[in-house]
Amino acid sequence: MTTPEHPSRGLELAYARVSTTKQSLERQLDALAAAGIPAERTWTDKKTGATVEREGLAALRAYARPGDTIVVYTLDRLGRNLREVLNLVHELREQQIGVRSLADPIRIDTTDAGGMGQIAFLLLALFAEMERTFTAERAAHARNVAEKGGRHVGRPAAHSPEKIEHARLLKAQGDSLAEIARKTGIPKTSLHRYLADPVVATDS
Repeated sequence: MTTPEHPSRGLELAYARVSTTKQSLERQLDALAAAGIPAERTWTDKKTGATVEREGLAALRAYARPGDTIVVYTLDRLGRNLREVLNLVHELREQQIGVRSLADPIRIDTTDAGGMGQIAFLLLALFAEMERTFTAERAAHARNVAEKGGRHVGRPAAHSPEKIEHARLLKAQGDSLAEIARKTGIPKTSLHRYLADPVVATDS
């Protein structure tokens, strides 16, 4: 994409990522566009789980300036595991670049001393959600590798990780179970399982 000229004021910059070539960026891009971020300020990566380089994210970080906010569909799009997300958010904070997830409209404040506390709160709240997503992505990558080798792994999934992720975003936006079922095609009986709030345990 052609890099747009950066104005002096802060901007919202969008980033979307999928971890396998079989996944689609469409849902993320639609949500980011609906949030008011134009295509010329949207960067993407579509790589396999084994690929370390993320050219889209590198280009976005080169473009971003202090006061900007990076907007993602869900926070886990920033990295392939929790450590990557934590490291990146910390680096962005040092550059005074904010982060916002559409699934949780809280903007991570990177400009004051309380910013790290807010980051920690948001990440802990999303930890279980992210781990479910990462597990699904690792399983998808394993299936992809197995299929290329002519092997079959596990039974076919009733609902794709992307569809489940969409359902969770709708829940975060306040949609009822009936509305989520209608929009995603996932039965309410399955939604109860997918959307169950993680239990907070003392040893977690």
